[in-house]
Amino acid sequence: QLQLVESGGGLVQPGGSLRLSCVVSGFNLDYYAIGWFRQAPGKEREGVSCAMSSDGSTHYVDSVKGRFTISRDNAKSTVYLQMNSLKPEDTAVYYCAASPALLARQCLDAVWYVYWGQGTQVIVSS
Repeated sequence: QLQLVESGGGLVQPGGSLRLSCVVSGFNLDYYAIGWFRQAPGKEREGVSCAMSSDGSTHYVDSVKGRFTISRDNAKSTVYLQMNSLKPEDTAVYYCAASPALLARQCLDAVWYVYWGQGTQVIVSS
């Protein structure tokens, strides 16, 4: 059974850091693109970052460039999202998702992802 489980969310002050983890099981991470998405109350789900399996490229939404870093450890079947310099507007539920076949231009679009985790809450507040 294919499964994705996120962890690492929590409450952090503005300017702080968190590292989210997404552990996958039931499929070989080597052959899947992985994306991180977030959804704040009353807002649509937004693509934050993604890592392609085909060429190893990574992509970020403009609002997190220079602050967030996605990485994958295929041997541990885990994908990470390191989030630094967090801002209140980063507050959301964060989800990881997997897709077996994506183009780079589709990487940050949730509609192309088939498998989803349950989400982890991130709150940035003083």
